[in-house]
Amino acid sequence: MRRRDFIAGLGGVTALPFVARAQQAMPVVGFLRSTSLADATHLVTAFRQGLKEVGFVEGQNVAIELASGEGRPERTPALIIELVRRQVAVIVSETVSAMAVKAATTTIPIVFTTGSDPVQTGLVASRNRPGGNVTGVVFFNSVLGPKRLELLRQVVPKTAAIAMLVNPNLPNTEMERRDVQAAARTMGQQLIVVDVNSVSDIEAAFATFVQRGAGALFAGSGAVLNSNRKRLVALAARHKLPTSYAWREAVEAGGLMSYGASQPDAYRQAGIYAGRILKGEKPGDLPVIQSTKFEFVLNLKTAKALGLEFHPQLLATADEVIE
Repeated sequence: MRRRDFIAGLGGVTALPFVARAQQAMPVVGFLRSTSLADATHLVTAFRQGLKEVGFVEGQNVAIELASGEGRPERTPALIIELVRRQVAVIVSETVSAMAVKAATTTIPIVFTTGSDPVQTGLVASRNRPGGNVTGVVFFNSVLGPKRLELLRQVVPKTAAIAMLVNPNLPNTEMERRDVQAAARTMGQQLIVVDVNSVSDIEAAFATFVQRGAGALFAGSGAVLNSNRKRLVALAARHKLPTSYAWREAVEAGGLMSYGASQPDAYRQAGIYAGRILKGEKPGDLPVIQSTKFEFVLNLKTAKALGLEFHPQLLATADEVIE
């Protein structure tokens, strides 16, 4: 994508008319993320697979325009303006970007992937009948927090304090914070919660955990923590903190354990919806899909390095054990 000078605000985009896509020889799908695409290549691959399942292959009958804010929210408006000016046929994005795109256009179809309730965040009026120009896939990772805390406690039952990283001020992560804190109170588990607003906060957070005597870590959901999962894994290993993640990708990178929805599957479903819209279906008529593929993944090598052993019953319930 050509880089343009930052254009403040989104007011000018809202009024832009959408030129008929039939004039384009090959429709263009915008794939927009607020965080880096470098850690999302598997999601792009899954999205392409979804498009392929409904008959669209990149370079043959569809083009995909990748755009990333690289973790800098102030870049998002300019990226959206560029996609609108290119007259893309559909824009696919995660929660933060989708909300900005919705504020920018009422005509270009939007397909979101989100871990929060899209009705509560205002993305759609109803999950069954979205209406307007928006639909998408919800995977509700944030509501799995209490279950993840319970699983982590089974691995480290004698730990007095468990740390929790939160990417704050997002509807899904704030809900996760409340749910995990409530579950910890019920369990009688001490919880040390630290907010992470940016990459620079992550290392300082680990220093706080060590200083306060945390014996394990619950890594919250959210795009910032997900896109920095390799850094989290490295820091957890350095400080010898058994850590639970929301995404299997972190365990594949050397993390101890994860329980959550499959993000690649959610993006594959988003690809299917984008393809159906390219074929003429209206986003407002497509019900929001709830992802039903959840994965519990354990890493035996990491457990051994931490001096831990998974209980046989826990191993038996895992969807995958990485050795």
